[in-house]
Amino acid sequence: MPTPPPTGPLVTRGTVAAQLRELGVRDGEILLVHSSLKSLGWVCGGPVAVVQSLLDALGPNGTLVVPTQTGDLSDPAVWENPPVPEEWWGTIRTSMPAYDPLITPSRGVGVIPETVRTWPGALRSAHPQTSFAALGARAREVTDGHATDCRLGERSPLARLEELHARVLLLGAGYDSCTCFHLAEYRIPSPLVKVGRPGPVGWETVTEVSITSDRFDELGHDFERDRPVVRGTVGAADARLFPVADAVAYAERWLAVHRPREEEF
Repeated sequence: MPTPPPTGPLVTRGTVAAQLRELGVRDGEILLVHSSLKSLGWVCGGPVAVVQSLLDALGPNGTLVVPTQTGDLSDPAVWENPPVPEEWWGTIRTSMPAYDPLITPSRGVGVIPETVRTWPGALRSAHPQTSFAALGARAREVTDGHATDCRLGERSPLARLEELHARVLLLGAGYDSCTCFHLAEYRIPSPLVKVGRPGPVGWETVTEVSITSDRFDELGHDFERDRPVVRGTVGAADARLFPVADAVAYAERWLAVHRPREEEF
């Protein structure tokens, strides 16, 4: 059968940059972007064009930040998508390469963050499972100091983004991918868990705050109802723009009421 024609709209670097500015992205600001390339339509130039358009909208003094998480650097005993045979677990733990910010690819966050990660001049934070990459004037401020025992808490780029008055752009992505909500989990009573991962000298286990994106869609719905969120369209994608600090503060109150401690496992 013939290959079906691409579905539109046709999206270019210029149209995306113009629509981002129309949405309210400001020259010189810091922007944490969660994205879905396929939601935009047919992008001429693919993820490279999208990254270029984001940098165009932010200007030379702006900073682009993306999650570059590596959830596969974890204990195979907890893998579910897909699971692996139990008899493999020991070999995987002893053989898995340790995190290297320069070469470890991101996983599960889409092709746009991976494009940012490999962009000339990009910086990446140090946590082996929940790193962020940044491009631009304040990239080092955002990525430095990410403690290897603090996935998404006070010693992570999320707290720096809050302090620096950054905003979040959901570009075809839902609130279930809104990582700044996790910072709120560190500020309410949350259980601790043991987290296994490959380390620089072999397999290691660290104690971390339990985090989950369960009910983040519901949280995001209520946040958008109650707080100012700029909504628009970029290409074919729904886009949302809001301050990191506003989202974190709302999530602190919401999670304390709607997701009791026992639900956080």
